[in-house]
Amino acid sequence: MDFNEFSFRVRYGETDQMGVVYHGNYAQYLEMGRVEWLRSMGISYKKMEENGIMLPVISLNILFKKSAVYDDLLTVTTYIRKRPMVRIEFDYEIRNEAKELLIEANTVLAFMDMKSNKPIKCPDYILDKLDI
Repeated sequence: MDFNEFSFRVRYGETDQMGVVYHGNYAQYLEMGRVEWLRSMGISYKKMEENGIMLPVISLNILFKKSAVYDDLLTVTTYIRKRPMVRIEFDYEIRNEAKELLIEANTVLAFMDMKSNKPIKCPDYILDKLDI
């Protein structure tokens, strides 16, 4: 199973007046997880786009367990459990500093050719780096 972890602090602007993280911000946290997962494998999302490949989200599911609050140190763990083809699927957990599970999530993205706007196979340079 390939996974990556990274941590960051919740910023004030990501919360409501009660200091609770607005639910829409979790999608951005998941995106940060995906980008850091790619970076940990030596793959730049920016270079992938420069090479004409984009990865739009086609499915997003989040199961909220507990709220994150202002100044929490959050850890996003991003997993990939199956070999990508045209689609790549990520699972996530976000935990606070006390290791409490805040959310479980899943996203599915499709590899797309930016010129033709058509789905394509996962690039070999990604497949070659996977242990699954």
